[in-house]
Amino acid sequence: MAAAAKTLSALLKQSSINDHEEILRASDAALKTSKNDPELLHIRLIALLKLDRYDDALRMLEEDQGNLKKQANVERAYALYKTGKFEEAKSLAKSIGESRGARHVEAQASYRSEDFLDAAMLYKELSLSQAVLGNEQSDLRINSGATDAQLEWKRQGESVVNRTLAREHLEAFETAYNAACMSIARGELGKGQILLTRAKDLCMSLDELSDQDKLAEVLPIRVQQLYVLSKLGKASEAEKLASEIDIQHIPDPSTRQIAQNNIIVSLTQGKNPYLSHRLLHGADPIPKTDSLFSQQSERLYQNTLVLDLLTQKPKSVLNATRPVLSTQQPTTSAHVNNLSVLNAAAHAQGDLAKFGLKQILPLIDKRPTDIGLVMTVVQLYILTNNHGSAIAVLDSLLTHLSKSTAPSDQDVLYAPGLVALQVSLYSKQNRKTQINSVLAKAASYWRHKSKPPISLLQAAGTCLLDSSSSEDQALARDIFNTLHTSADPSSKLTTAGFIASHALTHPSSITKEVLDSLPPLQQHIAGVDIDALETAGIPSVPSLSSPANSRKRPLDQKPKPVKKRHRHSRLPKDHDPNKKPDPERWLPLRERTNYRPKGKKGKKRDAEREKTQGGFGEKAVEKGGEVLKGSEKPGGGGGGGGVGGLQARKKKKGVKK
Repeated sequence: MAAAAKTLSALLKQSSINDHEEILRASDAALKTSKNDPELLHIRLIALLKLDRYDDALRMLEEDQGNLKKQANVERAYALYKTGKFEEAKSLAKSIGESRGARHVEAQASYRSEDFLDAAMLYKELSLSQAVLGNEQSDLRINSGATDAQLEWKRQGESVVNRTLAREHLEAFETAYNAACMSIARGELGKGQILLTRAKDLCMSLDELSDQDKLAEVLPIRVQQLYVLSKLGKASEAEKLASEIDIQHIPDPSTRQIAQNNIIVSLTQGKNPYLSHRLLHGADPIPKTDSLFSQQSERLYQNTLVLDLLTQKPKSVLNATRPVLSTQQPTTSAHVNNLSVLNAAAHAQGDLAKFGLKQILPLIDKRPTDIGLVMTVVQLYILTNNHGSAIAVLDSLLTHLSKSTAPSDQDVLYAPGLVALQVSLYSKQNRKTQINSVLAKAASYWRHKSKPPISLLQAAGTCLLDSSSSEDQALARDIFNTLHTSADPSSKLTTAGFIASHALTHPSSITKEVLDSLPPLQQHIAGVDIDALETAGIPSVPSLSSPANSRKRPLDQKPKPVKKRHRHSRLPKDHDPNKKPDPERWLPLRERTNYRPKGKKGKKRDAEREKTQGGFGEKAVEKGGEVLKGSEKPGGGGGGGGVGGLQARKKKKGVKK
């Protein structure tokens, strides 16, 4: 042991704090004479960790025959964490006793394994401890900010202790960047853009960083700026920023792939989707040690499927989404429901409205509880202004879910987003009774849960409080009582609802402390001019039939003179008012006395009218017992009915032909 101590002392004297290669070579030389010296083995282990040779460090610990594996649990947990074995590192670090280093490793492993609640709790305990050393407080603030940002991305923002922007967030570029990510996750894109600019300026102003280090630190900030500009719809600015980003200078593979994705999205307008498909699929694989978070990998996967649709590969999308959709329904997972939408788009093959519905509607019979599919059909019906069919499809989904007894299916049935969609559709048709019924059922289900959705309970209580039904008002009173006592006691909306719901039936439950928790009335009416309101009088609300709200053209102030109608004269031009008009002018032409038909047949019929019944004409002659008219000749054919006449007519018809 004395020889080992002398060797260790000489080794430390000959090496500098950053000369880990020299330490490793010296320790290897010393271990040749003393293979099982625990101190030399520990020095060699630390040198391997400092040189980022984590696999060699783990191999060394596994091959050790002594007690080094038990004595170096923190180092082993750290090596497991750095090699991507986050669950093993977390469990090993948790098993270690009161060790501040072990708590740091456990917090980092929890963060990388996406157990952000445990990570936030551990960082809070470390920051409140009295044993904070050196720059540890700054590191804890940075890591806590990153954990809070991930909680916001996971829609668990209610677990974030400090959601307001403080001065300490603007002091370092890391904390400003984390604050920007929190704002972006909450949808506050404008605020996030300002904070990203602040983080970039702080990074570029650091004197202790070289130009190369500044570029490496600024590139992730610019990639996030590109995402914000794309979400804000600033296409020209996003395209300009994308052209300035060189992804080859990004050291982290995960950040490099995210940058590639954001650049492709920003340059999608007017670009070739086949080229974008090749660029995204041609990215280098990400190692396990630098893996993406679940929300990042899910977005990238969805983008690849979108590019498959744009490049006319619907079968690829169907094959990729079918296994997931066949096993994970119903669910409120955003990723699974997005895959369902892409699956429906692949079936529709780019058709929308009625043509798309024709392809998608048969899928509901196969997957009646597919939330994403039903949302797609509802959206298509709304695009065609068919709210009745949209409500029918949604009611069919709710009927299937209500028949299930599984707790997870009941959570889906009363999911806040699904309830909000029901209320929105019912509002389009003014179904107030159904709205109250939906909110009452959802509130009754959630208010007994350990973590109820606060916004849903507040909306249900506010709506039921306006109802004339005593049962609805009693339920509203119970809802606000639950919110006030346990779920959300600090909310002003909860306090106001509690007072309004108990004022008439249980006024004794409204204490002075409850009343004082609301802002005073003078604070609300401080800027109101009461005298001006009294002078102005009571405003009249224009009715729907008033000219102001009417779409018709308003009448003119002065009535226009009535134009006289000029009738055209129907009298003939040669009309003589002194001449007596014909009394038979109203009779048909043939019934007038002065009517004379035109043509031979007409004259002959006119002549026959003048004969007496049974008499003969003047030129009638007798021949062979037959009476013939003088105008007729035997065997002749003028207009008679003989054979010669028929032949003549036939010849004439033949000539006409």
